Amino acid sequence: MDSAPNRRTATRRLVAAGATLTLCGVVMWVLPGPGLPALLLGIVCLAIAGALRLTDRPW
Repeated sequence: MDSAPNRRTATRRLVAAGATLTLCGVVMWVLPGPGLPALLLGIVCLAIAGALRLTDRPW
């Protein structure tokens, strides 16, 4: 079995999900569709991943 996910794995998954959601939100914003919720959710995921990455750095 795989080991439990650590912070780095969670950060990578959040970045992947955030980038995908942001891209889908931008496409749906340009094309007719509800792109704003997906765009905002993607940006929030990227912000959380950035905060996790910044707090994970050794000082």
